[in-house]
Amino acid sequence: MSPLPAHIGIWGELSDVEHELRFVDVAGVRTRVLRAGSGPELILLHGTGGHLEAYARDIAGLAADFRVTAYDMVGHGWSDLPDRPYTIDVLSAHLLGLMDALGIDSAHLSGESLGGWVTAWTAAYHPERVERLVLNTPGNIANKPEVMVRMRDSTLAAVRDPSDETVRRRVEFLFHDTSMVTDELVNLRRAVYGRPGFLRAIENTLVLQDPEVRKDFAWDPAWVGRITAPTLLLWTDHDPTGGLDEAALLQSWLPDARLHVIEDAGHWPQWEKPAEFLRAHRDFLLLGKDPV
Repeated sequence: MSPLPAHIGIWGELSDVEHELRFVDVAGVRTRVLRAGSGPELILLHGTGGHLEAYARDIAGLAADFRVTAYDMVGHGWSDLPDRPYTIDVLSAHLLGLMDALGIDSAHLSGESLGGWVTAWTAAYHPERVERLVLNTPGNIANKPEVMVRMRDSTLAAVRDPSDETVRRRVEFLFHDTSMVTDELVNLRRAVYGRPGFLRAIENTLVLQDPEVRKDFAWDPAWVGRITAPTLLLWTDHDPTGGLDEAALLQSWLPDARLHVIEDAGHWPQWEKPAEFLRAHRDFLLLGKDPV
């Protein structure tokens, strides 16, 4: 009998972990939430067009040390899709509302891509709610127009035509090793993109790729410098949205930050390199030391 692969499936990752998946009302927004484990509060935020399954390979491991919460941001996944622009302040307010609804006074926050942007903004403007901060491939710190165009066009193409081919291409953009993109992951993303009203929702998210809208929320030392929470920059050597030069730039703006680079990974190190992703979180959040 051949051995089972390391990753059986998204929900197979949680087969031996006590968890709950439910919907929580956040100021009228029906919000899909998964919680597992016990210990210090840790909230995980996905990226543009994503959903909580982005962390499928990590929740069980993190639940051994943390009370983990992963959720679909407003306008994403299977949460509600109210028709309004999902700017960073709106996404941050939704995060804070979820914390209130769950009775979480403060927590560690770990955000990937758009989720990193939201967690950084939250840490800057609501420091009392954030213990420690992990910015996981937050992307396009330099606000490069060509990156904005690529993100907008590839995402819109997949939502307008949520076929296997177009959605697979969008998901593969996130990976260095595209062989790790499973049919299950692609089909989950297709199901999200095919939801009634999701095209309008993704347009409301992609306003952040419009330079005129983005300028009010763009990464800038004026607000990034307000972040007092100890911060880990979790970068990779093959991130298509921003190189190590941008990691160094962001680190220079933050009062208390260290950088850890995961090699041989793209925009989703939490999926491609889960063991290192978990170790970095444990070392930094639980032990208060730099990952090695």
